[in-house]
Order: sequence, then C-alpha cells, then structure tokens
Amino acid sequence: MKRYWFLAAFGFVVLAFAAVWLGALNQDEGWYLYAARLVSEGKTPYRDFFYTQAPVMPVVYAAFTSIWNSFGLLGARILTISFGTLGLAFFCASAARLVAPGRRALAALAVFLLLGSNLYHLYYIAIPKTYALASLFVAIGFFLLTFARPSTLRGGVFAFASGLSLAFACGTRISLGVILAVVGFSLLFSFSRMRWTFLWFGLGGAFGLAVVYGFFLCDPTARTGLFAAQAYHAARGGFDPVFTVGSVSRLVRWYLPVFVLLGLGFAHRREAGGEANALLVAWLAFASFVAVFLVQMQAPFPYEDYQVPVMGLLAVFAAVLFFGRPASVPSRGLLLTLGLAWAASFGSPLLEKWTTNGQDRFWTLKKDQCELAQLRDVARYIEEEDPNGEALLTQDLYLAIETGRKVPDGLEMGPFSMLSDEEWRKLLSSAPCKVAALSGYSFAIDPPRCDETPVERQIEYFHLLKNNYDLVQKVDNFGQNATSLLILKRKDEGADR
Repeated sequence: MKRYWFLAAFGFVVLAFAAVWLGALNQDEGWYLYAARLVSEGKTPYRDFFYTQAPVMPVVYAAFTSIWNSFGLLGARILTISFGTLGLAFFCASAARLVAPGRRALAALAVFLLLGSNLYHLYYIAIPKTYALASLFVAIGFFLLTFARPSTLRGGVFAFASGLSLAFACGTRISLGVILAVVGFSLLFSFSRMRWTFLWFGLGGAFGLAVVYGFFLCDPTARTGLFAAQAYHAARGGFDPVFTVGSVSRLVRWYLPVFVLLGLGFAHRREAGGEANALLVAWLAFASFVAVFLVQMQAPFPYEDYQVPVMGLLAVFAAVLFFGRPASVPSRGLLLTLGLAWAASFGSPLLEKWTTNGQDRFWTLKKDQCELAQLRDVARYIEEEDPNGEALLTQDLYLAIETGRKVPDGLEMGPFSMLSDEEWRKLLSSAPCKVAALSGYSFAIDPPRCDETPVERQIEYFHLLKNNYDLVQKVDNFGQNATSLLILKRKDEGADR
C-alpha cells in the first residue's frame, strides 16, 4: 500500500507543477482576480462593478490579494491549487468514511489517484476560476454529512455544518445550489432512518444562503446588479446539440479512469460495508453529481469544465462502489486505477496544447516558452515602457494582474465587459492610459450574446486608437489561443489626462 501512496504523491507533484507552470492562460483568470482586488479595495460586486458569478470567490480571494500583488498570476495559481488540493483531501476522507474500516485506505487512495493524477482536473483547480473553491466547499459539505448520525445533537450539528458548506458552494457557483435540494429532499424522504437530520441540514443551508446573498438582496443597487448578472448568462441563448454532445464526449475523455472504475463498480455492485448511513451518503453524492450535471447541461454552451467542482463526488462514488465490495486481491484494483490515471494524463491532449501552437502543414509549431513565462516577460516590457504605472488599457486582465495595474472603469470583465458602442468610442478617444495592450480578444466579443463584434466596427476602434497611440511592440502567439498582442504607447506622454 505504501508504494502506491508514494507513486500517487509523485504523480500528483509532477502533474500539479505542470498544471501551475505550463498550464495555458485563460482569460477568466484575470477578471476573477481583478474582481477580488476590487473587493479588497472596499468595492462591492454587482453594486460597484459588474460581476457575472456568485459572490463568494472574490470575497474569499480578496483576503489573499497580497499574494498575486507580489508574485503575479503564479502566486494566484499556487493559492488556487492549494484550495483544490484541500478539497481533494476531503473527497478522499469522504470515501474512506463510506466504506468498512479495512477498506478505507483503498477507497481514499483510489480517489486520490482518480483526481490527483488527472492532469485536466489539476489544471482546472489550479487556474483562478471558481472550480477549486467550489469543489472545496462541496467536499467539506459531504465529508461533514458522513458524521450526520440521526437523533443526536452532535449529528445535527454536523448536518447543519454540511448544509452551510454546500450553501457556500452555491455562493461560489450558483448551479451548485441544486445539491442543497437533492440532499435536503433525500434526507426528508429518508425520515424513517435519518429522522430530523433533514431539518438541521436545511437550517444550515438556509443560514448559509442568507449569509452569502442576504446583503446583496437587501441592497437595491446590488440586487439589480445580481439579477442583471443572471440575465447576462440567459441572454446568450441558443442551443447547439453538436456542441453539447461534444462537451459530454470530452468530459468522458478527460475523466475516463473515473468512468471506467464507475462501470466496473456497477458491474460488480455490492453494498459498501461502512456505517449505517454510508450507502445513503454515497448515493447522495452520485445523485448530486447527476443533478448538477443536468442543470449545467442546460446552459447554451455547456463547457465540460463546468463539471469540475462535482467530479470529486463521482470519483468518491466510483471508489466506494468498486473498493467497498469484498475484494480478494485489492492491489489489482489499485494497479488498474493507477495505470488508468497515469495513462490518461500521459496521453492528454493538454500536454501538446501547452507546448505547441498547432501545426503549419508538415511542421509542428513549438512554443518558445510556456504561456505563463511569456506573460511575465510581457509584463516586464510594459513596466519598462511605463515605470511605476498605475493603469493599463487592456481587455486581457491577466496582464493587469501581472503588472499590478488598474483598467479603465467598465472593463472589469475583460473581453466580456459590456460597453455600448458610444462608450467604447468615448473611452478609446480619451486615451486614458499611457500604455495599451490589445490581443485578438480586444473588441472582438459582443456581450451578452457573445457574438463576434462586426469587423468593420473593430477596425473603427483601432483607428481611434491610432490617433492617440503608437505601436511599440508586437508579440505573436500570446495568451489564450495564441493571438497577436499589440503594445501601444500614448503619443503625447506629457499630457495631463
């Protein structure tokens, strides 16, 4: 058993390092961190700036702003994977709680292999999006639920705390709120066994939702902004069955070891031999995953990474189902899990994506450096052009984070910022910043539908910039999806703007 833990830890360290340092840049990293910075400055989401997600992440990350102020995006990624790793540990602990004592190490190790040796999973709990924090709250919630024994005050307290943690998960990603409903109603329908556990759980969930959303619902301006954020998502509209099927297909590919172990568990299904409520909690984990999966598949464009926060629930259920049954040679099951996890990560398309920019006919276009290193180099160049500058005109907000600069009001959502055509023209004509950094994402997305802005209008915006800025540097294959980055400097540096 020890050698498997050693191999699992080795795989985790190697893959986590790859995810943090080699992982591709994602536009969302910038505006999530920028929102947290604004909160650290005393501003309120929805009221003082537009923000499309639930409020917990910027509030939590605001306490750690000094980390990326000092170490840039790298520091933020290390912080994020720390949250994700803690969540992984709670998922492992939950699996151990749901099987008989003699199989606890097996179940925990299986979950650690399924998630901790999954390059895709580690990447998405390393980049500063909502996934790592949301998965942590989900993991804590289910871990606490394993202690919720019926008809005892101590069990009621654990049920209350479980509901509270899952409410915070909903406060990080709203779609996770369906877990509260699934668990709450399941506990109610299991009243004969679980007694008043559902009431304690419901009180914890209600209290958590009040803590998370109460202020924003009571403040008229914040409430309007919160509802506008949900309307923003709904306005994208449309449904593409090809994209939806492709999303499910990619999810299975990224988490193939989990689905294989799940299938084997169902094929040899026997009840787990843990505590009295273990089987119920295990099935609640599975039902919660299915519910969140179905809710998120209703999105106009249901990206497969939406499911990352609840993949731990599926991994726990698969491990309990497979390793919770009597096994004469458990090492074979561990060897299978290890082999599947490592093979899937070694063959992951992410490795190629992070090291190449596709192919030019016969020739592979290898990257000169990883995207994070390139970002740091560009940030140093901007600093040279504008020493100790405070503002940067950009929609690539990971540049604003890396350089420690602010962006003009209205651009807090990066490429998803909603400015009218008139507001864009006024902003660009005013040349508010000494330096501008514009990638292929600049002016390209027309939110909230996120259609492409007409090319003619994009050209007009660049012409407005040309009146006030000179091109000083062009960086090819920069950032997310390798577009060209134009660095421009204001012509009249002495103007008081």
